[in-house]
Amino acid sequence: MALSVKLEVFEGPLDLLLHLIDKNKVDIYDIPIVMITEQYMDYIKQMETEDMNVMSEFLLMAATLLDIKCKMLLPAEVNEEGEEEDPRAELVEKLLEYKMYKYMSFELKDRQFMAEKNMYKEKTMPEEILQYQAPLDYSVLLGDMNLQKLHRIFKETVKRKEDKVDPIRSRFGKIEKDEINLDVKTAYIENYVAKKKRLGFRELLEKQNSKMEVIVTFLVILELMKIGVVQIEQNDIFDDIIIIYMGKQAESVAGFLN
Repeated sequence: MALSVKLEVFEGPLDLLLHLIDKNKVDIYDIPIVMITEQYMDYIKQMETEDMNVMSEFLLMAATLLDIKCKMLLPAEVNEEGEEEDPRAELVEKLLEYKMYKYMSFELKDRQFMAEKNMYKEKTMPEEILQYQAPLDYSVLLGDMNLQKLHRIFKETVKRKEDKVDPIRSRFGKIEKDEINLDVKTAYIENYVAKKKRLGFRELLEKQNSKMEVIVTFLVILELMKIGVVQIEQNDIFDDIIIIYMGKQAESVAGFLN
């Protein structure tokens, strides 16, 4: 008759290692790696699980234990300070951290259990007491305050407010954003130039109402030059720029070339 063995369920490989350390009553800072590894491997062989994620965690820890076991058979490595490095140090640090969080979870669970036993009584104070407000004692409220002190506080408050005002930017006027429809402006300028056939650039600028309109007009003329709708002439550097309308046919030819 086969002997059936029921294995304890552990939350992870670190939980199993802590169990083996407590079971063998060994110092966590001086783990007998050979004995613990053998017992750990015995447990792995008896595990039955279809969850590969869980199984892979235990196998990874088994590989880590075997790696530590091999390193302990070799001469100890020396760090930069001339001290021998313990291959178990990193594992011990993880075990201590896991142990701390595990005991903290037990503490939180106990507190949750105890909190369920607390009972709270609803307030039953009379409405008259809840609405009662103690009368104000104005002599205590004002203390040693007088009109002179209030006036001094008021002047200090106003002065602090004036000090925050920028002496330069505060004199600026309101900055407003000019909303110009580029398509409408382009159509207007093109129709105006087509009607005049030949005109000075200064004449066109004089019909604009704002600096933004002047800038947009200049950009529109450049775009019309680019697509071949207009051409410009200037006899001298300081002479007026003459705009000459070339027609829609030139625009289509220029568009095809571009």
